[in-house]
Amino acid sequence: MRWKPVRLLVFATLAALAGCGPFGPRALRADQVDYGRALGDARKREILSMIVGLRYADAPAFLNVSQIIAAYTFTASGTAIGNSTPDPGGPAASGMGVLSYSNHPTFTFTPTTGEDYAHAYIHPLSPALFMPLADGGIPIDLLLRITVQSIGGLNNATMLGGPAGSGSAGFFELLPVLRRLQLAGELSVEFKKGSGNSAVMLNLGSQQGNEAPQNAADVARARALLHLSGPERSYEIVSGSENSGNAQISLASRSVLAILSSLGAEIKVPPRDLDSGATKPAIALVGGETRPIVIIHSGKQPGSVYAAVSYHSEQFWIDDADFDSKYALQVVQDLMALAEITDTSHAPVVTVPAG
Repeated sequence: MRWKPVRLLVFATLAALAGCGPFGPRALRADQVDYGRALGDARKREILSMIVGLRYADAPAFLNVSQIIAAYTFTASGTAIGNSTPDPGGPAASGMGVLSYSNHPTFTFTPTTGEDYAHAYIHPLSPALFMPLADGGIPIDLLLRITVQSIGGLNNATMLGGPAGSGSAGFFELLPVLRRLQLAGELSVEFKKGSGNSAVMLNLGSQQGNEAPQNAADVARARALLHLSGPERSYEIVSGSENSGNAQISLASRSVLAILSSLGAEIKVPPRDLDSGATKPAIALVGGETRPIVIIHSGKQPGSVYAAVSYHSEQFWIDDADFDSKYALQVVQDLMALAEITDTSHAPVVTVPAG
């Protein structure tokens, strides 16, 4: 009898049809994680691509994913034909089943232009935007090195070079001092929001001045580097490149474009690009800091990378084993997200069919 295979085929087709019902919920469970990871990986590559491009004086374009539509098509059909008329070959039957599946996601990108572009990427970041991140656990030395061009008259390195292009030795001495105070719980950032102007306060040590000897030495050194005097232990951070007074710390912040450009200026590019004039030599740091914020390699890409892009037939990547570089890039990504917040900004909309 040849009926048994036909029955199995029909039953399998019917089972596939019955399985279409819960397909939507299963897709949602998978897509929520997969699309989230895909957006994160794409953002990493986008930032790395902009950093590398700015190294070669290419203007970046900011494209935000505004909508994702996951479109699925799943169809199943089956037929069975039986012939009960006696014939020399005995009873005969035939069956046919068809299964088809397709996935056609649609991505919508929105470029950032005009006033939104200027506000998010060209204007210097407000200290009230990024300084409170130090109280959220982000290392104060990394945060200042990324976002600040000068603090208390001490200059960070700049990609434009010149006599002060490598920065002030005092700036790179100040960073570990503040980091030690942060780890000891003797440094905090306070955001005071009033009816008029909001104030960002940097607190060093305790108001009573009863810190441990090492912490007291660090407080004294930080105050000396920042040219602070008087009994105050709480200082208002104000915009400017020169110190404003005993109770204030001047701070000149960077824009998002300046941050990305500075990261690019630390990349060690192939010598042929320097010889041809395609880019300038990497900036040289002064003082005790010699490590770039984000180490970006060029050349033959290894098997395991955190993020990688191609530029002019050259591979650039961040090593997956370099936690410090990966963490710094994450901080840059967080800063960009904060800078992009406006009254009209919205998170990407992901549409997944549920039926």
